[in-house]
Amino acid sequence: MKEQRRHQRIRFNEQPLIRFGQARNGGTGRLENLSLGGLMVSTELPLMVGEAFGCEFSVLGSILIDISAVIVGCVGNFYNVRFQVGPINELLLKSEIEGALACGKGSVLSVNELQGQRVMRVAGGLNESLRSDFMHALIRVGVDAVDLSKVTDIDLAGAELCRIAAQTDRISIVPPSCHISDEVAAIAGWKSA
Repeated sequence: MKEQRRHQRIRFNEQPLIRFGQARNGGTGRLENLSLGGLMVSTELPLMVGEAFGCEFSVLGSILIDISAVIVGCVGNFYNVRFQVGPINELLLKSEIEGALACGKGSVLSVNELQGQRVMRVAGGLNESLRSDFMHALIRVGVDAVDLSKVTDIDLAGAELCRIAAQTDRISIVPPSCHISDEVAAIAGWKSA
């Protein structure tokens, strides 16, 4: 139930491109998720687990982050990567992650125990990128409450997730404090702000 990672991972409603190079081979991929400690990338280029490589990406189309990393695992075309990060890169990563959450382009979902209840919390954007994690927490893990108070943007797909959660009478939902359009409010079953 408790988040096992050292650093919280962030997903994006539009996956940024990432460029990388390893052993004289270069390529591109999609940034699946990101944390201060590493990332997951999907690519057709075969990368070698245990080997170092260089990568560069921009989360919001602004600052280019150029960082060294090591491939620590692979499942199909998905590679888990651990950063070899220095203090400047860590500051850049932290700034980009905070910016993505603040504008709703990035999303974080966690499930934790609080006073005997399982609480799912979402921060940043509530959108299609969270569908799999949201439904897993709702159906497989089983949550008693959904806290959306830190949501900064919600789209139609996010509203549909809220509608599904609200159909279960036992789940309490704390709605987002951000502005919600009439259309999103109607789908989610809330009054618009």
